[in-house]
Amino acid sequence: MRPDTPAENVDHTAEAARLERTADLYPEDAEALLLRAAAHRELSGDRPAATALYERLLASSQELDDPYLVRALKASNLWEYGHEAEARAIITGIRTAAPRDAAPWVIVAESLEAHDELEQAHETFTQAVRLLLTGVEEPPRATHPLLFGRHRVRRMLGAAHDEWDALADTVHTLPITLDELHDPKRVWSLGSENPAELEAEIVRLRAELGAYREALSRPFPVAVLHWPAGELTELLSAYPTLAEEYPTHEEHLASIEEALRELAGSGTPNLGIVTGTVPSYEAFAASELASPADPALLPQYATTLAARGRAVAWPPERSAACWCGSGRTYGECHGAG
Repeated sequence: MRPDTPAENVDHTAEAARLERTADLYPEDAEALLLRAAAHRELSGDRPAATALYERLLASSQELDDPYLVRALKASNLWEYGHEAEARAIITGIRTAAPRDAAPWVIVAESLEAHDELEQAHETFTQAVRLLLTGVEEPPRATHPLLFGRHRVRRMLGAAHDEWDALADTVHTLPITLDELHDPKRVWSLGSENPAELEAEIVRLRAELGAYREALSRPFPVAVLHWPAGELTELLSAYPTLAEEYPTHEEHLASIEEALRELAGSGTPNLGIVTGTVPSYEAFAASELASPADPALLPQYATTLAARGRAVAWPPERSAACWCGSGRTYGECHGAG
């Protein structure tokens, strides 16, 4: 279920409760599941409950994949229901720690921006851009919101374009330019009696809304199942009938990339890869009262792993490590074709 789905179409409280129950069943996936549950709690209006979930994660004995993201989300949520001082303290801590991931920076900078702290938002966006993009030839997709956010805030502050704004323009792909999208005077166009001006503004708003939807959407990925070499050997040793599905490990890897490219070519969005293990697969089969030797169970297993937040987005950046675990970059490995 998409956490950004309007409340009139989704029972966000029930969805959050379902995700929390799933997290209890799969504690190893608690971080991804509880973050989605917290998003539903926020959308339901129960911000204290969302804070409790962020605190549950931060207090957990399990090491978090992205503790700064959890802290940033907690700060943003706290500020929305009156806990400004605590939110500011968390934001200061994140800026001091200077995480190397873009997501926490985006969240805290946009929180500052949303509360009209434009100078602080600008400083935060700029600090993140300099930290993550200095000397980087091609900005990773995850950093694009930093460039766009900084551009937006600078337009509101009336600042002249600089080299980072120029870089934001180069990675922007919507038909409406960033200068148009971030024009502080756009709001006045909505009060115009000129049909041409109103029509132009509607086009701009649609483009901007599309960007926000892309940034906020968190549906389950369409995920393809990947078996590392050792796991596949163990799987086929235990269930030799599955050899028809996986003749060799090399063919298995090639089929994953081919399937994902076909899906992408057909316009399927939000693609990902989930990595299986034999014990996890056997446990899933037992829960379904099915035999692990049944090949029909494999896509169901992949879907379940994706629903538990185990999917890795595809395709990776060309300079990132390949999804297959070869140790080479994606561009040198399965992304070379």
